[in-house]
Amino acid sequence: MIAGELISLGTAFFWTITVIGFEGAGKRVGSLSVNIIRLVIGMFLLTLTILITTGSFFPIGVDLYDWNMLLISGLIGLVIGDLFLFQSFIDLGGRLSLLILCSVPIMTSILGYFIFDEFLDLVTMLGIAITLSAISVVILSRRTESKKFEPHILKGIIFATIGAVAQSVGLVLSKLGMGESIGAFEATQIRVIAGLFGFVIYISLRKKWTEVLSAVKDKVAMKYILLGSVFGPFLGVSSSLLAMKYASIGVTTTIAQLNVILIIPFSIFIFKDKVNKIEIIASIFAFIGVALLFI
Repeated sequence: MIAGELISLGTAFFWTITVIGFEGAGKRVGSLSVNIIRLVIGMFLLTLTILITTGSFFPIGVDLYDWNMLLISGLIGLVIGDLFLFQSFIDLGGRLSLLILCSVPIMTSILGYFIFDEFLDLVTMLGIAITLSAISVVILSRRTESKKFEPHILKGIIFATIGAVAQSVGLVLSKLGMGESIGAFEATQIRVIAGLFGFVIYISLRKKWTEVLSAVKDKVAMKYILLGSVFGPFLGVSSSLLAMKYASIGVTTTIAQLNVILIIPFSIFIFKDKVNKIEIIASIFAFIGVALLFI
């Protein structure tokens, strides 16, 4: 259990750096370009790692069921989920998007109850109530004096919520697909394959390849994307899957949610976000609520 918790702690830090990188890049070149480029970089890093550790470019000995579960997981989590989530980084900001993502453990715990027989009790329900209350307080504080949301704020909230749902489903499918024999890097590579396939089709249908090429030429954006790619599709996703081998899906997801607190100083000093006391306190309570889910 300790190994899974320590790996999850590392995952929280990895995802904090990832969000900073992708938010910075997305504000320069758009979320769609960031998504496809970071998956290409992540795929290269994963393939190189698997080649060094196993002598093969792709996972060997993975049965059809596991392939299907991981591919579907990649399509839902890395394509649908990240497509909406990355846009929310631009519209709402990475810090507040992460706060909404605190709902992921709630969704995964509920799914875990039905699929993996992971227990839910009264303390868990209290944790759900605290987390949702904290998220609601921050969201409502973003309304204007006329009690309405600015269009981009409302869009960001909706997109972050859709991203959270897709992330939860993707995680559960990943755990189903990994089984006991598939390594974290191999499982991540299969998910990234699905992600690349999905984005290639999506970008082709929307005829957005010119935007992607322009993004590649933007040196500042590429530095941000490289930073996010190393800590996200490579280290972040792999460590989150590895942690699930040693601890329950609820525990690993909970500890990883520390990024909602870790990102605050980064947002202040890098993006000059104005963070008020209510948002800081709500972020702490959101994490406490998530932690209560799995005491």
